[in-house]
Amino acid sequence: MAAKLSGGNNDEMPSISEINVTPFVDVVLVLLVIFMVTAPMLVREQMNVNLPKAQSGEKSASQSIAIVIDKDGNVQLSQKPIAMDQIEGAIKELISKNPNAQAVISADENTHHGVVVHVMDLVKQAGLNHFAIQIERR
Repeated sequence: MAAKLSGGNNDEMPSISEINVTPFVDVVLVLLVIFMVTAPMLVREQMNVNLPKAQSGEKSASQSIAIVIDKDGNVQLSQKPIAMDQIEGAIKELISKNPNAQAVISADENTHHGVVVHVMDLVKQAGLNHFAIQIERR
């Protein structure tokens, strides 16, 4: 039994001539998902609203229409002030552009309940049946 001390052509490993891009694609897709999840969290409303706090709540994943109601009953739709009588028409216009949209209503905790219910009613009358109430977790 003799050992071969010098390397020959038979013992050499074949050289790798291609780059495996699968791990690179995996990393890029993970980064894309992270950015898609965190991007909506970076957007803040311009109106100063103290949201009510709750221990339970769910996150929304679909396209959203932001409706903000301050403590005085002033309403903003997509960061623009809007009168109550214009909400229904504006929502209908936004639905025509994105039928899968969801309204996210952010009302100050000191807003009168009747104002919030009235806005929810206008949203439903406009044909948008998917909406959520934004809260802050305790």
